[in-house]
Amino acid sequence: MMNYDIPEKNKPILSLDNIGVNFGKKQVLKNINFCIYPGEFIGLIGSNGAGKSTLLKVILGLLPPSSGNVNTFDKNGNPKKITIGYVPQKIYLDPGMPLRGRDLAALGLDGNKWGIPLPSKKKNNKVNTMLELVDAARYADFPVGKLSGGEQQRLLIAQALLTDPQLLLLDEPLSSLDIKSSYEIVHLVSQISNRRKVAVILVAHDMNPLLGAMDRVLYLAGRSSVIGKVDDIFRSDVLSKLYGYKIEVLHINGRILVIGSQNPSDMKGGKVKVE
Repeated sequence: MMNYDIPEKNKPILSLDNIGVNFGKKQVLKNINFCIYPGEFIGLIGSNGAGKSTLLKVILGLLPPSSGNVNTFDKNGNPKKITIGYVPQKIYLDPGMPLRGRDLAALGLDGNKWGIPLPSKKKNNKVNTMLELVDAARYADFPVGKLSGGEQQRLLIAQALLTDPQLLLLDEPLSSLDIKSSYEIVHLVSQISNRRKVAVILVAHDMNPLLGAMDRVLYLAGRSSVIGKVDDIFRSDVLSKLYGYKIEVLHINGRILVIGSQNPSDMKGGKVKVE
Protein backbone atom coordinates (compact mmCIF):
# COMPACT_ATOMS: atom_id res chain seq x y z
CA MET A 1 0.00 0.00 0.00
CA MET A 2 1.42 3.38 -1.01
CA ASN A 3 -0.14 6.43 0.64
CA TYR A 4 0.54 9.81 -0.94
CA ASP A 5 -0.84 12.86 0.83
CA ILE A 6 -2.53 12.24 4.15
CA PRO A 7 -5.15 14.98 4.64
CA GLU A 8 -4.48 17.45 7.43
CA LYS A 9 -7.64 16.54 9.27
CA ASN A 10 -7.76 15.15 12.77
CA LYS A 11 -10.53 12.61 13.08
CA PRO A 12 -11.59 10.13 10.38
CA ILE A 13 -15.00 8.47 10.47
CA LEU A 14 -13.69 5.27 8.85
CA SER A 15 -10.33 3.55 8.70
CA LEU A 16 -9.29 0.34 6.98
CA ASP A 17 -6.20 -1.25 8.47
CA ASN A 18 -4.28 -3.91 6.52
CA ILE A 19 -7.43 -5.29 4.90
CA GLY A 20 -6.98 -8.50 2.95
CA VAL A 21 -9.64 -10.61 1.22
CA ASN A 22 -9.21 -14.18 0.00
CA PHE A 23 -11.73 -16.29 -1.91
CA GLY A 24 -10.43 -19.76 -1.24
CA LYS A 25 -6.81 -19.78 -2.42
CA LYS A 26 -7.30 -16.66 -4.53
CA GLN A 27 -6.18 -13.40 -2.96
CA VAL A 28 -8.33 -10.49 -4.14
CA LEU A 29 -7.08 -7.68 -1.88
CA LYS A 30 -4.04 -7.33 0.34
CA ASN A 31 -2.82 -4.71 2.81
CA ILE A 32 -5.43 -2.06 2.01
CA ASN A 33 -5.00 0.93 4.33
CA PHE A 34 -6.80 4.25 4.21
CA CYS A 35 -8.97 6.66 6.20
CA ILE A 36 -11.82 8.88 5.10
CA TYR A 37 -12.92 12.08 6.79
CA PRO A 38 -16.27 13.91 7.10
CA GLY A 39 -17.06 15.72 3.86
CA GLU A 40 -14.25 14.05 1.90
CA PHE A 41 -14.87 12.72 -1.62
CA ILE A 42 -12.74 9.72 -2.62
CA GLY A 43 -12.87 8.21 -6.10
CA LEU A 44 -12.30 4.43 -6.05
CA ILE A 45 -10.77 3.56 -9.42
CA GLY A 46 -9.66 0.27 -10.98
CA SER A 47 -10.28 -2.08 -13.88
CA ASN A 48 -12.63 -5.07 -13.88
CA GLY A 49 -11.71 -7.61 -11.23
CA ALA A 50 -9.55 -5.19 -9.24
CA GLY A 51 -11.69 -5.68 -6.12
CA LYS A 52 -13.62 -2.39 -6.02
CA SER A 53 -17.04 -3.90 -5.23
CA THR A 54 -15.40 -6.39 -2.86
CA LEU A 55 -13.92 -3.51 -0.89
CA LEU A 56 -17.34 -1.84 -0.61
CA LYS A 57 -18.81 -5.10 0.71
CA VAL A 58 -16.11 -5.19 3.38
CA ILE A 59 -16.94 -1.62 4.43
CA LEU A 60 -20.66 -2.42 4.51
CA GLY A 61 -20.03 -5.45 6.70
CA LEU A 62 -21.43 -7.82 4.07
CA LEU A 63 -18.10 -9.58 3.64
CA PRO A 64 -15.72 -10.25 6.54
CA PRO A 65 -12.10 -9.53 5.62
CA SER A 66 -9.63 -12.39 5.70
CA SER A 67 -7.25 -10.10 7.55
CA GLY A 68 -7.21 -6.60 8.98
CA ASN A 69 -9.83 -4.42 10.61
CA VAL A 70 -12.55 -1.94 9.64
CA ASN A 71 -12.98 0.79 12.25
CA THR A 72 -15.59 3.55 12.47
CA PHE A 73 -15.62 6.61 14.72
CA ASP A 74 -17.83 9.43 15.97
CA LYS A 75 -16.94 13.10 15.41
CA ASN A 76 -14.67 13.05 18.48
CA GLY A 77 -12.66 10.08 17.26
CA ASN A 78 -14.24 7.55 19.61
CA PRO A 79 -15.11 4.08 18.25
CA LYS A 80 -18.75 4.06 17.19
CA LYS A 81 -20.96 2.54 14.51
CA ILE A 82 -21.85 4.93 11.72
CA THR A 83 -24.76 5.05 9.29
CA ILE A 84 -23.79 4.18 5.73
CA GLY A 85 -25.84 4.97 2.65
CA TYR A 86 -25.34 2.68 -0.33
CA VAL A 87 -26.15 3.08 -4.01
CA PRO A 88 -25.66 -0.32 -5.72
CA GLN A 89 -24.61 -0.96 -9.27
CA LYS A 90 -27.23 -0.16 -11.90
CA ILE A 91 -30.46 -2.04 -11.33
CA TYR A 92 -32.93 -2.85 -14.11
CA LEU A 93 -36.32 -1.21 -13.69
CA ASP A 94 -39.08 -2.55 -15.94
CA PRO A 95 -40.71 0.26 -17.96
CA GLY A 96 -44.11 -1.07 -16.90
CA MET A 97 -43.31 -1.20 -13.19
CA PRO A 98 -46.14 0.52 -11.24
CA LEU A 99 -43.74 2.42 -9.01
CA ARG A 100 -43.34 6.17 -8.84
CA GLY A 101 -40.07 7.96 -8.35
CA ARG A 102 -40.98 8.98 -4.80
CA ASP A 103 -41.86 5.35 -3.99
CA LEU A 104 -38.42 4.21 -5.08
CA ALA A 105 -36.76 6.90 -2.97
CA ALA A 106 -38.94 6.08 0.04
CA LEU A 107 -37.59 2.52 0.10
CA GLY A 108 -34.61 4.06 1.87
CA LEU A 109 -36.82 4.36 4.96
CA ASP A 110 -39.05 1.31 4.84
CA GLY A 111 -37.66 -0.98 2.14
CA ASN A 112 -36.52 -3.49 4.75
CA LYS A 113 -39.96 -3.84 6.32
CA TRP A 114 -42.71 -6.29 5.45
CA GLY A 115 -46.14 -5.21 4.24
CA ILE A 116 -47.46 -1.96 2.83
CA PRO A 117 -45.93 1.08 4.56
CA LEU A 118 -48.41 3.26 6.42
CA PRO A 119 -48.83 6.90 5.36
CA SER A 120 -46.81 9.30 7.48
CA LYS A 121 -46.57 13.07 7.16
CA LYS A 122 -43.11 13.05 8.72
CA LYS A 123 -41.92 10.39 6.29
CA ASN A 124 -43.43 12.18 3.28
CA ASN A 125 -41.78 15.45 4.30
CA LYS A 126 -38.39 13.76 4.57
CA VAL A 127 -38.80 12.06 1.20
CA ASN A 128 -39.78 15.39 -0.38
CA THR A 129 -36.77 17.08 1.20
CA MET A 130 -34.40 14.50 -0.27
CA LEU A 131 -36.07 14.66 -3.67
CA GLU A 132 -35.50 18.43 -3.66
CA LEU A 133 -31.91 17.93 -2.55
CA VAL A 134 -31.10 15.74 -5.56
CA ASP A 135 -33.26 17.85 -7.92
CA ALA A 136 -35.68 14.97 -8.60
CA ALA A 137 -38.93 16.47 -7.31
CA ARG A 138 -40.10 17.41 -10.80
CA TYR A 139 -40.43 13.77 -11.85
CA ALA A 140 -41.16 12.23 -8.46
CA ASP A 141 -44.62 11.05 -9.55
CA PHE A 142 -43.49 9.58 -12.88
CA PRO A 143 -43.15 5.78 -13.34
CA VAL A 144 -39.53 4.94 -12.54
CA GLY A 145 -39.20 2.60 -15.52
CA LYS A 146 -39.80 5.48 -17.92
CA LEU A 147 -37.14 7.75 -16.44
CA SER A 148 -33.65 8.18 -17.87
CA GLY A 149 -30.61 6.56 -16.29
CA GLY A 150 -29.51 9.86 -14.77
CA GLU A 151 -32.95 10.49 -13.30
CA GLN A 152 -33.05 7.02 -11.79
CA GLN A 153 -29.61 7.55 -10.27
CA ARG A 154 -30.80 10.73 -8.56
CA LEU A 155 -33.68 8.78 -7.02
CA LEU A 156 -31.32 6.06 -5.79
CA ILE A 157 -29.06 8.69 -4.23
CA ALA A 158 -32.09 10.23 -2.50
CA GLN A 159 -32.98 6.75 -1.24
CA ALA A 160 -29.48 6.28 0.21
CA LEU A 161 -29.56 9.68 1.93
CA LEU A 162 -32.86 9.16 3.76
CA THR A 163 -31.12 7.56 6.75
CA ASP A 164 -28.86 10.63 7.15
CA PRO A 165 -25.63 8.66 6.57
CA GLN A 166 -22.18 9.83 7.60
CA LEU A 167 -20.72 7.82 4.72
CA LEU A 168 -22.15 7.38 1.21
CA LEU A 169 -20.94 4.52 -1.00
CA LEU A 170 -21.78 4.54 -4.71
CA ASP A 171 -20.91 1.46 -6.78
CA GLU A 172 -20.33 2.50 -10.41
CA PRO A 173 -23.24 4.98 -10.60
CA LEU A 174 -21.90 6.33 -13.90
CA SER A 175 -21.59 3.03 -15.78
CA SER A 176 -24.75 3.36 -17.88
CA LEU A 177 -24.89 7.14 -18.20
CA ASP A 178 -23.94 9.45 -21.04
CA ILE A 179 -21.16 12.00 -20.54
CA LYS A 180 -23.49 14.87 -19.61
CA SER A 181 -25.42 12.81 -17.06
CA SER A 182 -22.17 11.45 -15.59
CA TYR A 183 -20.83 14.93 -14.90
CA GLU A 184 -24.20 16.02 -13.47
CA ILE A 185 -24.27 13.09 -11.03
CA VAL A 186 -20.68 13.74 -9.93
CA HIS A 187 -21.45 17.42 -9.40
CA LEU A 188 -24.55 16.51 -7.39
CA VAL A 189 -22.66 14.08 -5.16
CA SER A 190 -19.87 16.62 -4.63
CA GLN A 191 -22.40 19.28 -3.56
CA ILE A 192 -24.05 16.89 -1.11
CA SER A 193 -20.67 15.93 0.33
CA ASN A 194 -19.70 19.57 0.84
CA ARG A 195 -23.02 20.83 2.19
CA ARG A 196 -23.91 17.93 4.47
CA LYS A 197 -20.35 16.88 5.40
CA VAL A 198 -21.06 13.37 4.13
CA ALA A 199 -17.96 11.33 3.32
CA VAL A 200 -18.22 9.79 -0.16
CA ILE A 201 -16.57 6.82 -1.85
CA LEU A 202 -17.60 6.62 -5.51
CA VAL A 203 -16.52 3.62 -7.60
CA ALA A 204 -15.76 4.22 -11.28
CA HIS A 205 -13.77 2.78 -14.19
CA ASP A 206 -13.09 6.19 -15.72
CA MET A 207 -11.72 8.85 -13.40
CA ASN A 208 -12.23 11.72 -15.85
CA PRO A 209 -15.79 12.69 -14.77
CA LEU A 210 -14.47 12.83 -11.18
CA LEU A 211 -11.60 15.24 -11.89
CA GLY A 212 -12.10 18.46 -10.00
CA ALA A 213 -14.65 16.88 -7.66
CA MET A 214 -12.77 14.22 -5.71
CA ASP A 215 -10.37 15.18 -2.93
CA ARG A 216 -8.33 11.98 -3.27
CA VAL A 217 -8.25 8.90 -5.46
CA LEU A 218 -7.90 5.31 -4.24
CA TYR A 219 -6.56 3.22 -7.13
CA LEU A 220 -6.76 -0.59 -6.97
CA ALA A 221 -4.66 -2.92 -9.10
CA GLY A 222 -2.70 -6.12 -8.60
CA ARG A 223 -4.60 -6.79 -5.34
CA SER A 224 -3.01 -3.69 -3.80
CA SER A 225 -3.66 0.05 -3.84
CA VAL A 226 -2.34 3.59 -3.81
CA ILE A 227 -4.14 6.62 -2.41
CA GLY A 228 -3.49 10.33 -2.70
CA LYS A 229 -4.29 13.38 -4.75
CA VAL A 230 -4.85 12.94 -8.47
CA ASP A 231 -1.51 14.52 -9.50
CA ASP A 232 0.36 12.23 -7.10
CA ILE A 233 -1.31 9.00 -8.22
CA PHE A 234 -1.80 9.36 -11.98
CA ARG A 235 1.87 9.17 -12.83
CA SER A 236 3.60 6.52 -14.91
CA ASP A 237 6.06 5.59 -12.18
CA VAL A 238 3.41 5.21 -9.46
CA LEU A 239 0.98 3.11 -11.51
CA SER A 240 3.79 1.04 -13.04
CA LYS A 241 4.91 0.09 -9.53
CA LEU A 242 1.32 -0.75 -8.56
CA TYR A 243 0.63 -2.93 -11.61
CA GLY A 244 4.07 -4.50 -11.70
CA TYR A 245 4.71 -3.59 -15.33
CA LYS A 246 5.15 -0.48 -17.46
CA ILE A 247 2.18 1.90 -17.49
CA GLU A 248 1.93 5.15 -19.43
CA VAL A 249 -0.20 8.02 -18.11
CA LEU A 250 -1.15 10.59 -20.72
CA HIS A 251 -2.77 14.00 -20.15
CA ILE A 252 -4.74 15.06 -23.22
CA ASN A 253 -7.11 18.06 -23.36
CA GLY A 254 -7.85 17.92 -19.66
CA ARG A 255 -8.40 14.16 -19.65
CA ILE A 256 -6.21 11.38 -18.24
CA LEU A 257 -5.53 8.17 -20.14
CA VAL A 258 -3.92 5.14 -18.49
CA ILE A 259 -2.34 2.80 -21.03
CA GLY A 260 -0.80 -0.62 -20.36
CA SER A 261 2.36 -1.79 -22.09
CA GLN A 262 1.98 -3.71 -25.34
CA ASN A 263 5.35 -5.38 -24.81
CA PRO A 264 4.95 -8.77 -23.07
CA SER A 265 8.46 -8.50 -21.63
CA ASP A 266 7.34 -5.49 -19.58
CA MET A 267 4.63 -7.50 -17.83
CA LYS A 268 4.74 -9.60 -14.70
CA GLY A 269 2.10 -12.20 -14.08
CA GLY A 270 0.24 -11.81 -17.35
CA LYS A 271 -1.69 -9.09 -19.08
CA VAL A 272 -3.94 -6.81 -17.02
CA LYS A 273 -6.72 -4.79 -18.56
CA VAL A 274 -6.30 -1.06 -17.92
CA GLU A 275 -9.17 1.36 -18.45
